[in-house]
Amino acid sequence: MPGLYFEEFEVGRIFAHALRRTVTEADNVFFSALTHNPASLHLDEEYCREHTEFGTRVVNSCFTLGLMVGISVGDTTHGTTVANLGWDEVRFPAPLFHGDTVRVESEVLELRESKSRPENGIVIFAHRAFNQHGKLVASCKRSALMLRKTAANAA
Repeated sequence: MPGLYFEEFEVGRIFAHALRRTVTEADNVFFSALTHNPASLHLDEEYCREHTEFGTRVVNSCFTLGLMVGISVGDTTHGTTVANLGWDEVRFPAPLFHGDTVRVESEVLELRESKSRPENGIVIFAHRAFNQHGKLVASCKRSALMLRKTAANAA
């Protein structure tokens, strides 16, 4: 199993995820359509050329968030997470465009025992996504309820 158990995480550890992803126009259009987001900023090239500072469509920020967290899963929580408890401090300091390549790093910020579930622990991650120029395009804190190795081995 590629994910880590609660006891295997260390505060301060940074994961530089090897998986990268070039975002396509299709990704943005399909995601926006699937989530019923008709914003011209994501779908209307002519509108963006005439009415935005970017001059082109911007990738849907919810897609950017999902991609950032998704890239992190293989190295951190794949198969060892019980639940995603929430995302906090979600930020998009720079836009992501079609053709940009995203790389992600994750840092373990906090580890704590679960008060209600002794077979689990909570890991707080900081996820950061960068484009191919090294510019930060997204960040968030994520709380994950993780399996304990001792509980998994007892099952």
